[in-house]
Order: sequence, then C-alpha cells, then structure tokens
Amino acid sequence: MKEKLEIKNLDDLYEAVLCLETVEECRLFFKDLCTILELKALSQRFQVAKMLTKDHVYSDIVNETGASTATISRVNRSLSYDGSGGYNIVFDRLDKKEDK
Repeated sequence: MKEKLEIKNLDDLYEAVLCLETVEECRLFFKDLCTILELKALSQRFQVAKMLTKDHVYSDIVNETGASTATISRVNRSLSYDGSGGYNIVFDRLDKKEDK
C-alpha cells in the first residue's frame, strides 16, 4: 500500500487549484504562491516527465531542460516504479484534449 502524503491543509491547496478555470488564472495563482525558482523546478520536472514518456534519452533531456541526472532519475522512478500515477493521468488527459 502506498504511503499517503500527509501534509496539513494540503487538500485545501488542491481544492484551490481545482477552482482555477484558465491558464491565465493558473499563472496568476502560481505566481503568487511560488517563487520563481519553485516554478522553474516544477516546470522542469514536468518537461522531464514529458520527454521520458516520449522515450528521450537522459543526455537529450539534460541538454534540453538543464535538469540534473538525479532529477531525471527521480522523475523516471515516479513514472516507472513507485509513482502515484499522477503524471499518467495528466498526460492521458492532455492527449485527449489534443485529439479533439
């Protein structure tokens, strides 16, 4: 059984994100919520995940994103072994959105 992420009030944050309706609203909210470095780190991990799901090799991912091999490995582990499936949910939905 996977360990549940237990951070006080985290569900409040998730509910807040689900209230956002547009990319612009997300941009404004995350700009207020996160530092530039935090946003860059989140964005970088997401780009790494996208590239890994498209079978890019580590060296290409390092060159394209600037991510360390440790970050790439961590994201790959989430995608392949012990992740919660969140990346897959998002990628599946983005693919369906593109197909429309």
